[in-house]
Parts: sequence; structure tokens; C-alpha cells
Amino acid sequence: MTPEYLKTSLSPGSGVVTSYMDSAGVTEPLNKLGFTTAGYGCMTCIGNSGELPDEVTNAINELDLVASAVLSGNRNFEGRVHPLTRANYLASPPLVVAYALAGTVDIDFEVDPVGKDSEGNDVFLKDLWPSRSDVEKVVAENVTPKMFKDFYSNTLTRNQRWNKLEAPTGNLFTWTEDSTYIHLPPFFAGMTKEVPQAMTPIKDAYCLLNLPDSITTDHISPAGNISKTSAAA
Repeated sequence: MTPEYLKTSLSPGSGVVTSYMDSAGVTEPLNKLGFTTAGYGCMTCIGNSGELPDEVTNAINELDLVASAVLSGNRNFEGRVHPLTRANYLASPPLVVAYALAGTVDIDFEVDPVGKDSEGNDVFLKDLWPSRSDVEKVVAENVTPKMFKDFYSNTLTRNQRWNKLEAPTGNLFTWTEDSTYIHLPPFFAGMTKEVPQAMTPIKDAYCLLNLPDSITTDHISPAGNISKTSAAA
């Protein structure tokens, strides 16, 4: 099992993943390890996988710890997976599970055990890692074109709650002044299609943001929660 201080989550990019994981018999073992499917798409990788245990949050803040995250995704910015994770690493899905079992990123899988079995014997990554032929066999038997056809054939009708939402129609987006999420960019106001407007002098301008090194878009405009002590706040 994974240590209690770890936060684990699984958010595949497609619902088809659930189909072939169920077919391959790996869903239940992953559930027992804490990798329960919590949603789909860009969720875990943009910090929307939920909060850390209070004890972990308090320890990181009070002791100024450099907490780590291991993600099977494409972004390893500081704070991307969670605002409190400063060290973020990318790895394949099996390696993410292996690091979770080990409970640390400070491990050399060549010489350090991932954990122990029921009899107390050391278990190494090489003992768990499947061969290429094993993987190919599982893929050939459980990832089929029919799964994709069945799942995506009803994409437009699957979510009735979404389909019942009232939405404007037309070729252009209907901007609203009271939206708290998206606004018409002010630099589009008064813009014409035919003749570009002449450049006008910029007067009395001031710096909007003056930030130190190692600041990314995830600090300025995080997709998840915005901490009161963050650069975004």
C-alpha cells in the first residue's frame, strides 16, 4: 500500500482508458493503491485533484518543506500539480505508481527496494516491471477499436445535464458584461477589419507585474485554488 501522507489520483485523458483498464483487470488493484479514477482530462495535471491531508499541508507550511509530485503528464512547473509542491517530476504511469509505493522520490530503483511483500521480503522495481511481450499481449487483448467506437459514438448525447443547458447560437461568441470568467479583450474594442488604426502614444503607463525569477504562468494564473500568499493573489 502507499503511505498515508501521499496524495494519489488518476484522471485519464479519455473514458476509453477506463474501458480497457477494466478489461485488463487493473482497475481494482489501482483502486486499492489509491489510484481511483476521479475524473478525465486535464484535472490532476492542473491541480484539480483535491487537497492534501491537513497534517501534510501544515508540515509543509510550518517547516518550509520542498514537497514533490510525480506526474504522468506534460507539465512539471512548480505548483502545477498542487500549489504546495515545489519539486515536480514527469514519469510514465507505471513509474508514478512505483514512486507512490516507495513513498519518496529520493530512491534509486536499481538498488533500493520499492517496498516489502507480505512476508517482509524486499521487493524491487525489477520484480514488478512487466516485460515488453507481457504489455503487448495485454494491449492486443484489451485495447480494441470497438471500445473507441462505442465510447465516442454517443459523445453528443451522453451527458443530458450538459445538453439541457441553455446556450446562445450563432457564428460569433455572445459577450456578456457580467461574466466573472471571460470578457471581451479591451484591445479588440473599436478594431476595424479594413484599415488598421494608427499607433497612438502610450502615456502614464505603469508596471502591472514585477516578478522575480522562476515565476511561471501557473503562479500568475493557476487553474486550481489561489493561495492568499501566492504571486497570483
